[in-house]
Amino acid sequence: MFLLILLSACNGGSSRGSGKDDPHRYVIKTDVPARPAGQKDVLGLVTPRLDTVRVGFIGLGMRGPGAVQRFTHIPGTKIVALCDLHADRVEETQTILDKAGLPRAADYSGSEEAWKKLCDRDDIDLVYIATDWKRHAEMMIYAMEQGKHVACEVPAAMTLDEIWSVINTAEKTQKHAMQLENCVYDYFELTTLNMAQQGLFGEVLHAEGAYIHNLRDFWGYYEGDWRMQYNKEFRGDVYATHGMGPAAQVLDIHRGDKMNLLVSMDTKPVNIPEYLIEVRGMERDSAYQFANGQHTMTMIRTEKGKTIHIQHDVASPRPYSRMYQVSGTKGFANKYPNQGYALEAEMVDESVTPDHENLNSHSYVSDEVKDALMVKYKHRIHRELEEKAKEVGGHGGMDFIMDYRLVYCLQNGLPLDMDVYDLAEWCSLAELSRISLENNSAPVEVPDFTRGNWNRIQGYKHAFVE
Repeated sequence: MFLLILLSACNGGSSRGSGKDDPHRYVIKTDVPARPAGQKDVLGLVTPRLDTVRVGFIGLGMRGPGAVQRFTHIPGTKIVALCDLHADRVEETQTILDKAGLPRAADYSGSEEAWKKLCDRDDIDLVYIATDWKRHAEMMIYAMEQGKHVACEVPAAMTLDEIWSVINTAEKTQKHAMQLENCVYDYFELTTLNMAQQGLFGEVLHAEGAYIHNLRDFWGYYEGDWRMQYNKEFRGDVYATHGMGPAAQVLDIHRGDKMNLLVSMDTKPVNIPEYLIEVRGMERDSAYQFANGQHTMTMIRTEKGKTIHIQHDVASPRPYSRMYQVSGTKGFANKYPNQGYALEAEMVDESVTPDHENLNSHSYVSDEVKDALMVKYKHRIHRELEEKAKEVGGHGGMDFIMDYRLVYCLQNGLPLDMDVYDLAEWCSLAELSRISLENNSAPVEVPDFTRGNWNRIQGYKHAFVE
């Protein structure tokens, strides 16, 4: 899917603005396969309204039961079927329906292929996938081929081949394929997105995101040790979407801009190999045959000259952080470790700022001003759903908002907040970062997963019924 070709072997180069720079010099090219004949894109896809969204859930381990519980609070949904390899998990999840006063769902279990029987049903509109990520793409593709919309936990695909197969299936079937990226619905992220869209930061030039989460106490929870084994075998940012989602939305990726190339670097692995030695008794030589670096950094440049910085670290003893930052010509937003905004004084009107002296390029606005800004620029989604989301829960409510918005758009025949090209772009870092790392941190071309249509829609938008 990629060519290890340096497009120019010349040394030196001209300065910015001379007109002689080739932005593709020294870049590893990636393949963009031609769209199959008779197939069309699904940008802005709308599908027939569904008065009732009938749902089947696959995977009832760490994430699935919480999703089922949230759906019991969403009007206009029907939980039709539940599936897991283990029958006891299906039965335990059925009790969620019992407590909600809802009829029990059809159950599927006991076989590696049981999920296909759920997808084959003709009374399901949406298949909700919460399994380990190794089978996400396969399940999405099969479900769409059976005429179902799909929503899949992150990351929804791990290789470029998988990504293109998911895209082609979504385009062929004209079905929604949404990645369940909850972080784009968090309160600070959505408020900041609204501020950016209202011009509060001027032109946004740079965004940052990350998944920094020490998993030492969690490795044993992944059935069959699948997550540890994946990190042991694969190098790169294998879990990029929590950071990528908010960053890509604020920069209008494939809605007026596109990612052109990336460069990745990583540190050597230490903490996880030592964990394998100390806790699991693994031989040192075997433990240090560990592919993924302890800390991975990826820099991305867009068509319009903007940048994204993404990090991944699940080993270091650092506080949890998604590192969300937005930097523009008139202001700056930062979520971790402390939420805050820095703005040029003229970007904050006098109705919300009592002291202009606190607004300068060298410090954050006061807590009083920050709180007033967050009230003033609270996103419409939060204005409508915040109270219910906090009641239902799920990472502070953002999981409920994610599910509610998915159902709302399906019920009203609206484009989803995240489409299959978002899925592709955010997941592509897994393989693209690996390619860069394995080639001495060489620049790698980011495929245009829209196949030339990245500029057809202008600006990221949430759709509503007015």
